Amino acid sequence: MSLASVPRRPALGERLLLWVASNPMLAIGMAMLTLLVLFTLLTPLLVPIDPLSISATAKLQPPGWEHPLGTDELGRDQLSRLVVGGSISLRIAIAATALTAVFGVALGMVSGQYPAIDIVVSQISDSLLIFPGVVLAIMILAALGPSELNVIIAVFVLYVPRVIRTVRAAVIEYRDADFVQAARSLGASDLRVLALHIFPRAIGPTMVQLSLGFSSAILVEAGLSFLGLGAPPPAPTWGGMISGAREYIRTAPWMMIAPGAIITFAVLSLNLIGDGLRDMLDPRSRAAGQ
Repeated sequence: MSLASVPRRPALGERLLLWVASNPMLAIGMAMLTLLVLFTLLTPLLVPIDPLSISATAKLQPPGWEHPLGTDELGRDQLSRLVVGGSISLRIAIAATALTAVFGVALGMVSGQYPAIDIVVSQISDSLLIFPGVVLAIMILAALGPSELNVIIAVFVLYVPRVIRTVRAAVIEYRDADFVQAARSLGASDLRVLALHIFPRAIGPTMVQLSLGFSSAILVEAGLSFLGLGAPPPAPTWGGMISGAREYIRTAPWMMIAPGAIITFAVLSLNLIGDGLRDMLDPRSRAAGQ
C-alpha cells in the first residue's frame, strides 16, 4: 500500500468541528452562544453610548435610529444597558461555574474515594439541596448583602452540591473496577487513580451538569437582580431592567421585551449545549435514545 492511499487523519480542529456538527442541538447552541458573546463584545464599538448617561429629553423613546432598542424612564439607552448587563451576567456565571467545577470535582472525588469524608460532604450537600434554589440564594444574599461577588458566592453554593453528587457517583461506580484494581496492584496512588483512571470517565456527566448550571446561573442572577439583590445600582442588570420596566409595561413595552428576550436567548442556547453534550458524552443517554 502506498503512502498516498493511506487516509489522512483529520486535524484536531477538523475533528472538533465534525464533533459539533454531528449533533444539531449542540451546533445550534454553540452558534447562539457565539452570537451572544459577540453581541456583548462588539456592540459597545458599534453603539458607543454611555449606559449610565441620563437625558431628560430622551425619556421613554421607542426604538429608533439613535436608540435601536429605545430608552428607559431616565432616558438611558436600552441597548447599551443590555450589553453591560450581559457582561455582568456572563462574568457572574463564568466565575460561579469555574468555582463550582474546581470545588465540586475535588470534593466529589474525595467523597467518593473515602467513606469517612463522604459522610460529612454528603450530609452538607444534602442539607443544601433541601432548600429551594432561589430561597437559598436569597438567604445567602440577605446575610451577605447585595453585590456581584456575593451573587457569585450564592450561585456557587447553590450548584456545587449537584456537581459533587455527579462526580461522587462516578467515583463510587468505578473505584472497584478491574482496571482500577490493576492500577493499584502496580503501585498507583489514590491521587493517580482518581486523576488518570476515574476522572476521565466522569468528565461527560460533569460537563453536562456544569453547562446546565451555567444557564441556571444566568437565570438565578437575573432573578436576584429583579428582586434587588444582584449587582447594586447604577450597574445595569437584565433582571434589574425588567424590574424597572414593570411600571411602564403598557406605555413602553420595549423596556421589558429586550431584556426578557436576551435572557431567554442566553438560557436556551446553554440548555441546547447541555442537551447536546449529554447526548454525546453520556453513554446512558445514548443507549436510551436508541
